[in-house]
Amino acid sequence: MTNRQTGAGTSLSIIILDDEPIVCKRLKPTLQRKGYEVETFSDGPEALARLEERVFDIVITDLKMGTIDGMHVLENVKAAHPDTQVIIISGFATLETAKESFRKGAFDFVAKPFKINEILECVKRIEDNRNKGKN
Repeated sequence: MTNRQTGAGTSLSIIILDDEPIVCKRLKPTLQRKGYEVETFSDGPEALARLEERVFDIVITDLKMGTIDGMHVLENVKAAHPDTQVIIISGFATLETAKESFRKGAFDFVAKPFKINEILECVKRIEDNRNKGKN
């Protein structure tokens, strides 16, 4: 099962925001090999500007970044595009930050360091949920 299918041949679009470039470098090619359309940003304001230009299916964002906070990204995305799913990743994971992110509408919360498969599983669950909604 190497090819993935979403609905009528459409590919999920994903934006990744993390101020650590290595995270984007690790995730982007893996997600692209699975057939997803991926854009990456290490600058929060740039990513928010891109999110105003275009709707993405999934946003993967770090929680703590120098220029912007992941909770702020989550709130902005959910206010503008409620159907966009947000995955929060964090090296500062606490029960309280996880709870807060879920209260604000996050799809999942993944602690760093994470295994790439953890992110792939989240994306696959989102994809499966969307496909169920189309049937």
